[in-house]
Amino acid sequence: MKKKISLAVFLGVIGLSLLLLFLNSELLNIYNLPQSLPITYSDVEKINEDNIFGSNISANIEEKTVNVGGEKFSIKTLVFRLFGLIPIKTVEANLIDEQEVYLGGCPIGLSIDVDGLIVLGNNSVLTENGAVDTLQNSKLKRGDIILSINDKKVSTIEDLEEILNSDSFDGKELKLCVLRNKEMLDLSLKPVLDKEDGEYKLGLWVKNDAAGVGTLTYVEADTLDFGALGHPITDYETGAFVPAKSGKVYPCNVVGLEKGEKGSPGEIKGVFMQGKSQKGTIEKNTEFGVFGNITDKSKIIDLNKTAEVASRLTMKPGKATLISSISGVSEEYEIEIIKANYQPSSSDKSFVFRVTDKRLLNLTGGIIQGMSGSPIMQNGKVVGAVTHVFVSDPTKGYGVYIDWMLAA
Repeated sequence: MKKKISLAVFLGVIGLSLLLLFLNSELLNIYNLPQSLPITYSDVEKINEDNIFGSNISANIEEKTVNVGGEKFSIKTLVFRLFGLIPIKTVEANLIDEQEVYLGGCPIGLSIDVDGLIVLGNNSVLTENGAVDTLQNSKLKRGDIILSINDKKVSTIEDLEEILNSDSFDGKELKLCVLRNKEMLDLSLKPVLDKEDGEYKLGLWVKNDAAGVGTLTYVEADTLDFGALGHPITDYETGAFVPAKSGKVYPCNVVGLEKGEKGSPGEIKGVFMQGKSQKGTIEKNTEFGVFGNITDKSKIIDLNKTAEVASRLTMKPGKATLISSISGVSEEYEIEIIKANYQPSSSDKSFVFRVTDKRLLNLTGGIIQGMSGSPIMQNGKVVGAVTHVFVSDPTKGYGVYIDWMLAA
């Protein structure tokens, strides 16, 4: 009887220990990993050397044979094992070569030609029956981006005028395809006849471009393709996500800094001149930043500053550095990674960090607007980029993993 009780107690202790282990945050992070990951062999070595997921968990690249449609295929998998024996998570390993990039950190000017027309507001039209506000009878809102009218693509004011002034247009309600918060909507709007010039008007203020200042994150050494910002460019006046048709990159001069304070994020005050000073082209604006190609390396790329990139799996809470040219020269500032999320779905708020470097705190108060895109290094490799500041505490910020940016 005593032996049975002792065995039950022993098994209970083992079960409780395993339960506590499985509730461990590192283990939960493993279960939150996506089913496929870009990774290098050196990343795997780093995971094991630094015990990223705890001393009881190891990771190894293994080969697995799968049967698809009667044919056998061999795939590489990343297998996490408990005590080196018990498999607890297997993901497909997208093995990539070691990649070296030129480090960013410098402010740049970004000018985007919008793939559509941004609605800034409304303007009453004077008709025979008095002033008419066309938006009153429409679901169209400020910040919406008109992509097409009556199935015809529009991206300039001239496109809009051509539709309204065409011989086939008879003043009937127009069918609009609109982008709102990355969602496509079918709306309608009825133009009215302007009493003054006898032409149909939509009664809208619109524009087809956007511009701003951000920070360059990296430039790929072999192709000169770049990534910047870590989050999308949005229209300054409406806050709307801006789909890019094309765009240009310019060098930017910092003319002032507004320090961040609680409730006020501060900002970099920069100026850039559009025209012949163009340094590159913008190809896309995504949730992870602005991407394109550098065509002129001068005043944009420091050829002496390069680093390899690392997988999100190698990041762990602790010391890291942030690279920025906000002082006028490129410098590394000390930060602390507070929390790293190995989320299964992509996010521009992948991890949380705190600025600890007194030089940067004295200069800016922490993270300020315009620093988005500043590269973040850990163990000598680029692991991410700054994306957002905590408005309630400018010493803290969010970052995005570098592999989310490289895969965008």
